[in-house]
Amino acid sequence: MKPLEVCILAAGLGTRMKSDRPKALQLLAGRPLLAHQLDEIARLRPTRVHAVIGQGADMIRDAFSDNDAIHWVLQEERLGTGHAMMQALPHVSDNANVLVILGDIPLISVETMQRLVQSEADLTVLSVLLEDPSGYGRIVREESGQVLRIVEQRDADDREQAIKEINTGLMFTSATLMSGWLSRLNRDNDQNEYLLTDLVGLANDDQQSVEALLADNPLEVTGINSRQQLAAVERDLQERIASDLMSQGVQLADPERIDVRGELKVGRDVFIDVGCVFEGRCQIEDGVSIGPYCVIRDSLIGQETVIKSHTVLDGATVSSECSVGPYARLRPEARLEAGAAIGNFVEVKKSVVGAGSKASHLAYLGDSTIGEGVNIGAGTITCNYDGVNKHQTHIGDGVFVGSNTSLVAPVSVEDGANIGAGSVITTDVPSQSLAIGRGRQRNIEGWATRKKNG
Repeated sequence: MKPLEVCILAAGLGTRMKSDRPKALQLLAGRPLLAHQLDEIARLRPTRVHAVIGQGADMIRDAFSDNDAIHWVLQEERLGTGHAMMQALPHVSDNANVLVILGDIPLISVETMQRLVQSEADLTVLSVLLEDPSGYGRIVREESGQVLRIVEQRDADDREQAIKEINTGLMFTSATLMSGWLSRLNRDNDQNEYLLTDLVGLANDDQQSVEALLADNPLEVTGINSRQQLAAVERDLQERIASDLMSQGVQLADPERIDVRGELKVGRDVFIDVGCVFEGRCQIEDGVSIGPYCVIRDSLIGQETVIKSHTVLDGATVSSECSVGPYARLRPEARLEAGAAIGNFVEVKKSVVGAGSKASHLAYLGDSTIGEGVNIGAGTITCNYDGVNKHQTHIGDGVFVGSNTSLVAPVSVEDGANIGAGSVITTDVPSQSLAIGRGRQRNIEGWATRKKNG
């Protein structure tokens, strides 16, 4: 069997996007269009992947700098898809088969690509049936099924315009045949470009077999050339993701109001309310309930935990049976142990909150280690930054911290200690002791009356 090499034609300008970002880097479900393709292509296990890029080439290379499996090919002049392939083919092994993919078709599946590369025709293109084929090149067949040509809409006569089978831009052949056809391409067309679709006519001239395989799902071969098309594909993709989640046992309050922008792993009996956004790699275990309008990024949520409305988790680990929110924020390296509770307007950053501990409202816990069964009163903050360095706060098991307390790090509050409300704690507090760090109250009798009377 010949080795397989893949060529992605991703040098398109994307002028209709009206963006300084190359089309290949436009985001779909939180990831670049090209990233979606590369994931599926990797599952195909080709010998090599070539990506033809043009304007914004450095931006694209930088975005995929951690992927050393891509061979980048620069198309300095954009003279059509045929010209793009002319730049890539010299880097393809002479004895290889070549799969060509347009870079603006992000949802192509490995199953469809596998069907294409298993074809025994000399040249195989991928087509799809559309109820409204306007704007696309039509697949013109003879009675035997052989594809005679691909005709663009502006060049099609009335009979050809009635054809609903259109070209998707995917093509499979051998490097040897491709080389011969490319050498005979010309720019004798309205666009003054080398068009890869002209290979179909050249193959027929050479009496080679040309086959068109029909894609099963129009969504996976939908090209993206505008913001409107990008938004439409985004919605279609999110609908498919929502359906997959429900098939895994997730209850969605409204399948049309969830956005997954990365990888989301879920357990059974998970409930997700409306307006939630999941980014990066997230894992939600059995029985978790997530309230409306939460943003969860690169986080793990343990069994039976409740995340209340408008909560933000970013790089956090939440153990089982915890309660978080509403309006809470867990920043990177925040960790809640089993049964911990973080309430409204509490921010936790790079801290461990022990089992059964709670900070119910209006607190900041940063660079801290908090033991089990601790109560953090409203308005408490760990003063972890001295203007130059960050410092640690340690709070032992069973500590009670009164409201409006400032813990000036580095400082340690040992097991069972109590801190009076309104204290500023600057030195360590021994176990089982009471610490009060505030000015003594002084009452001046009659002061208010004298003030008013002058």
